[in-house]
Amino acid sequence: MQKFDILIIGGGMVGLTLALALRHQNQQSQSEPLSIAIVDNNEPSALSEQPELRVSAINLASQQIFANLGVWAAIKNQRLQAYQHMHIWDKHGYGQLNFANTDVNEKDLGWIIENKVIRNALWQKAQTDDGIHFFTEQALTNVTMGDNEVFASFADGAPILAKLVVGADGAHSWLRKQMNMPIMFQDYDHHALVATIECEQGHNNTAWQVFLPEGPLAFLPLFESNIEGCYEKNQCSIVWSTTPDEAQRLQALSSAEFSKEITATSDGKLGNITLQSERVSFPLTMRLAHDFVKDKAILVGDAAHTIHPLAGQGVNLGLLDAASLAETLLKQLEQNKPLTSSIALNEYSRWRKSEATEMIAAMAAIKNIFSEQPFKLPSTPVKLIRGLGLSLIDNFSPVKHLMIKQALGFKTHLPELAKALDPLEN
Repeated sequence: MQKFDILIIGGGMVGLTLALALRHQNQQSQSEPLSIAIVDNNEPSALSEQPELRVSAINLASQQIFANLGVWAAIKNQRLQAYQHMHIWDKHGYGQLNFANTDVNEKDLGWIIENKVIRNALWQKAQTDDGIHFFTEQALTNVTMGDNEVFASFADGAPILAKLVVGADGAHSWLRKQMNMPIMFQDYDHHALVATIECEQGHNNTAWQVFLPEGPLAFLPLFESNIEGCYEKNQCSIVWSTTPDEAQRLQALSSAEFSKEITATSDGKLGNITLQSERVSFPLTMRLAHDFVKDKAILVGDAAHTIHPLAGQGVNLGLLDAASLAETLLKQLEQNKPLTSSIALNEYSRWRKSEATEMIAAMAAIKNIFSEQPFKLPSTPVKLIRGLGLSLIDNFSPVKHLMIKQALGFKTHLPELAKALDPLEN
């Protein structure tokens, strides 16, 4: 029977970041090294030549976490796309918002990176750490809480003992269900349709988003493509959040019909648009665990919360969970206190639930404001007020500056790993 300090269920971006954060910060202190087990049956695979459909908008706080963990260079060496501008407009209104890196004196506002690129870099880094052990052959079948430890068993093979177990296993978390941890949820009545498109005029290192009555359509700039020896910045990943019926209709269109419709929907701002991949649609649901901690079980990332993708903050929120939990646990070690202290774990739960709740409320407000009839008010006055509001924000530097800082991940209560501990090479 193998014994570990921490058992992490789920080796995705958040689970791997947690493992590396625990080991990295543990090595910086005088504390006893932590041993970590990661259970995940889905090992990484090589990147395809074409862009992966699932991408993330990584902000500066998350980039700093990756830099301090020593994985940012590996991510850059695969492929990513920085953006220096954001252009947001109301399809049937009068306002627009424009953000630029110069507004906050930063080189970049963020990066669009394929999820597989990030996960591969984190996995490879974790594989080189002799304090991190992978279990990839079997899924867990049961988790039992003892007085002093967690007993986790497989269908075959020896069980695992750990002081704590962390669920980093996604929105349909197995651990959350095993522990009967209550969760609030609400159907957004939206499906997200994702695909890769090519835009005639290029993306211009800009993240584009148009708000439609049915929901937002985002164009996220992708890495340079090599076309017959020429490098061009003309591919984007789209995330089209819309009603289930509309998502079904869009998927049923031919490639030519879809390309024509999305060109018109984007007001031709990116030129003619051509579909380059399959279209995949999935439902969007808000989830929020009542508590992120129960006994010796802890939730991070999508296992604890899921939010609407309209602001691209879901992954960033989960990465901050990982960095915050690592900081909380390592403070316990430095003070010679047990990792299982309910005071410390509940402090983590309050910290991260508060931020998740704030983000969920913000996403709901934005979604409502840009709906066809927000708060069931008459549409014509609302369009005018909404347009005036956007224009005022666009021309009022203090508010605009605050909004950009929030999007970059600069919060008042950030874990140390998300701060500039090491110099960055952007």
